[in-house]
Amino acid sequence: MSTPLITQHKNPDEEEDLADGSVYRSLVGGLLYLTATRPDLMFSASYLSRYLKEPKFSHLKDAKRVLRYIKGTIGIGLMFNAVKESKLIGHSDSNWGGCKENLKSTTGYCFSIGSVVFT
Repeated sequence: MSTPLITQHKNPDEEEDLADGSVYRSLVGGLLYLTATRPDLMFSASYLSRYLKEPKFSHLKDAKRVLRYIKGTIGIGLMFNAVKESKLIGHSDSNWGGCKENLKSTTGYCFSIGSVVFT
């Protein structure tokens, strides 16, 4: 997969069956854990965490798509190296009102003190 989620994804039908909640919560929890070194997963993990209470099969399908994305991009991530001089480094990106589902803005950021290597 070239992207973790499909952009501008629509809400699933109300009639859709529920997925196994414990499996879904475990999978999303693992994705949230990975966001420490994979900030590219933050939006996907936070989006999927909205549906922890009653996940539908489409949400589980989206979560599995993120897993396929991770498998294809296993060599990408952040590596934190120790340095003698401390320096604050920051990167950010935003999409103002870009979500068609709820018209909310999406913002992502990564800050570190020292040296960050993007691999």
